[in-house]
Amino acid sequence: MQFPRVIEKPVQLLACTVAACFTSAVFAAGVQTLDTVEVVDAVDDLIGSATAATQGTVIREQIEARPNYRSGEILEAAPGVIVTQHSGEGKANQYFLRGINLDHGTDIAITVDGMPVNQRTHGHGQGYSDLNFLITDVVSGLQYKKGPYYADEGDFSSAGAMNRQLPYYLDKGIAEIGAGGLGYRRALIADSPKAGNGNLLYALELFHADGPSTNPDDYRKFNAMLRYAEGTAQNGFSVTAMGYQGTWNATNQIPKRAVDAGLIGRFDSLDPSDGGQASRFSVSAAWNKTGEKSASSANAFVIRSKLNLWNNFTFFQDDPVNGDQFEQTDRRITTGFNAKHTLFGKWGGREVENTFGIQTRNDNIDVGLFNTVQRARIGTTRADHVVETSGAVYYQNSLRWNNRFRTVAGLRADYYRGDVTSDNPLNSGRANDHMLSPKLALIFGPWSKTEYYLNYGRGFHSNDVRGATISVDPKNPANAATREALLVRATGYEAGLRTTFVPHLQTSLAVFRLDIQSELLFQGDSGTTADSGRPSQRVGFELSNLYTPNSWLMLDADIAYTRARFSGIDAAGAGDRVPGAIQGVGTLTAAINNLGPYSGSLRLRYFGPRPLIEDNSLRSNSTTLLSARAGYKFDKRIRLQLDAFNLLNRRSSQIDYAYTSQLRGEAAPVNDIHFHPTEPRSVRLALITSF
Repeated sequence: MQFPRVIEKPVQLLACTVAACFTSAVFAAGVQTLDTVEVVDAVDDLIGSATAATQGTVIREQIEARPNYRSGEILEAAPGVIVTQHSGEGKANQYFLRGINLDHGTDIAITVDGMPVNQRTHGHGQGYSDLNFLITDVVSGLQYKKGPYYADEGDFSSAGAMNRQLPYYLDKGIAEIGAGGLGYRRALIADSPKAGNGNLLYALELFHADGPSTNPDDYRKFNAMLRYAEGTAQNGFSVTAMGYQGTWNATNQIPKRAVDAGLIGRFDSLDPSDGGQASRFSVSAAWNKTGEKSASSANAFVIRSKLNLWNNFTFFQDDPVNGDQFEQTDRRITTGFNAKHTLFGKWGGREVENTFGIQTRNDNIDVGLFNTVQRARIGTTRADHVVETSGAVYYQNSLRWNNRFRTVAGLRADYYRGDVTSDNPLNSGRANDHMLSPKLALIFGPWSKTEYYLNYGRGFHSNDVRGATISVDPKNPANAATREALLVRATGYEAGLRTTFVPHLQTSLAVFRLDIQSELLFQGDSGTTADSGRPSQRVGFELSNLYTPNSWLMLDADIAYTRARFSGIDAAGAGDRVPGAIQGVGTLTAAINNLGPYSGSLRLRYFGPRPLIEDNSLRSNSTTLLSARAGYKFDKRIRLQLDAFNLLNRRSSQIDYAYTSQLRGEAAPVNDIHFHPTEPRSVRLALITSF
């Protein structure tokens, strides 16, 4: 691994690690005539190509410099993103961005080579995004876009969109075997030998982890990937098969009062039978062609996934005899097709790109919610068959008016339709909705290696279609239930700059505002809708810095702050704070490499306190974690890598919630803070060889 300062490579060899990947806004003589790209300071200088200060790429070298405790933390390479966990490791992660507790993915669109990860109308949570199927060692890079400013980004992208790219081939084969504390074991092999006119990339991962819980997670997963690819990411095609299987036990968040009273320890469970089983199998194909006058791309996918999830968050509040454990099931087949075509030309002597795109998706879903005792079903809350279909078309115009000003304007139209067949006919029905989303970016400069941006855009997230057809509360059918809109509007504004004025230092600064029409959501844990239904507004700033003074040192420092408020105090006077809305976020990474046989990094990660209820009377504490990676190369083929997590052994929380629960023996429910602790200090050692 090396942190390059200045590199020149043909575009077709970059495999989407630089600005050429952003075909929506590449102007330097146009993609059609750009034979070489000068890559300055860690291959992430997007001046002249990016359309916002908070759009960027993270290359493989930056990803490798960061020790990740869980695979989903690869997204933290994007500034301002926090990835955590409140349950067993097999469950989808908890995400935070731009002052939003994104739950498992409600307002962050996550894709892998254009294949969606977010699952809509999901058994546990809208936008559920499980990244455990991803083998991070074969991820070539990460593209991120924040805010609803991009015509090619639709559902779940109000806060941002993250796309991980998979390579067409590996420079070398890799084999790894690792072991460490808390029951960590891992084995990996991957290579991409020549096959016909292309390469056959394969990867296989076996993983086990217990975690620190008294009742071990015993998380076991199997990942496999097989890809045949010819050509390059700009002119080529690929066919990819991926498979994932995982099982685990879960220690969910626990009530603070039980720990304070000595009833349980920080890593104990109040229901050791919680846990889950998950699988995901997919086949996808992608095709790309870039010429002098146009660029075209298309991809299609079929995904089959299953999830059984057992949770008990309230213990004996609803059922003092059997307890409150419930099972959530999700079985689905997701299919989709995306295509876009870009024409390069000139309008009145000015360089222009016109992009036309179409996106389709269909989810065929069997989803259920059941009462259980130690994973055995004793009752049904609701069971549904759902077919949800969506289609979108978009147009984007990118125009360079002169050498100091360019614009990107777009319009997106989405249509959604859902059909729910419920075990209670009163909750069956059909729903449909549509939305038009205009986008606009004004880009000024560069002056003194600095570019300035003004952005505006409308976006949305879809709600669970069951919430749009619901009539009665599944638990209490005599009570009416509140319906929700199928699509929820978000409007974003941003002003920012990106500069490389200081040699070897890339800096981007942005201030933003994000208005969300309603935070009313379907609650998979209860089978009905939440009762907030209030619009919210978030205002904040983000500052990102990447300093690479030479080939062996990289310093990465990012901070973000967001003020989140509901629009006004509700009728009950509860307050205007948005529960779980993260405020301050900061990361600092220092990485060295190419110092003889040695390499290493230190990473400091901070996310600040959050209001837990609307009146701000209950708040979480902040969490600060320090991790490290050290490596030693025996020769060009063999190296040893040591990762250490929570070096300071901080006793903090991965997540905090405030809600009522009832322990066995308590006379009534108690409102309390429930938390999931951070893992104690642990190390992982890996022997890695290339071939």
